[in-house]
Amino acid sequence: MAIAGGGGGTAKCCAGFCSFLFAAGFIVLIYWAIFQPHHIRATVETAALSDLAVVSGNNASSSAAGVSYHLAVTLNLYNPSVRVKIYYDAMNAELRFRDTAVIGPAANDTSPSVFFQRGRTRDDVKLEFDYGRPGVAVAGDVARELEKEARSGGTVSLELHVDVRVRYVFRMFKLRQKPKIWCWLSIPVKAEGRRRGVVGGSITSGERCRVKY
Repeated sequence: MAIAGGGGGTAKCCAGFCSFLFAAGFIVLIYWAIFQPHHIRATVETAALSDLAVVSGNNASSSAAGVSYHLAVTLNLYNPSVRVKIYYDAMNAELRFRDTAVIGPAANDTSPSVFFQRGRTRDDVKLEFDYGRPGVAVAGDVARELEKEARSGGTVSLELHVDVRVRYVFRMFKLRQKPKIWCWLSIPVKAEGRRRGVVGGSITSGERCRVKY
């Protein structure tokens, strides 16, 4: 009798474990089939840079400097899914130079800051960075590199980082995600007006950004 009871307990345990695996597999299948293949796509439509100026320290060994500028970016977001709807709950952006140097802690605001996106639709989001003098404090070596690019008569390479909070909704299923968007901006610049050391430029990009979940 004791042996039979032990076998019954083992069978129940195996049945419970199999049920758990089936439920977990079903959830993973739903996630993969509905959400995973349909990550949002981001594209920089336009970017306009103006009044870029670097105010260096008093000497070459100065450890800090200021970067002043105005940048307006139009970011296009696309929902490739037919059935899945997306709620954008929050967007926070910052501008970087050479990946690690933050020259804009966050955009003043995004327009719109929250919105709803149906399947197979595109929406433009406008981001604006506006930092007049004395500008954003950066390390002296970063300021010198940025000033070198600005005065070269070529392009200034910047990186736009956007953290997004979204909700994917498909009927009764909801999934919260925090994708990160990286966009590379290579903006040809030239001197603006008669102000020495002040440059600006614009691009109509259409370049795809990287989106990571």
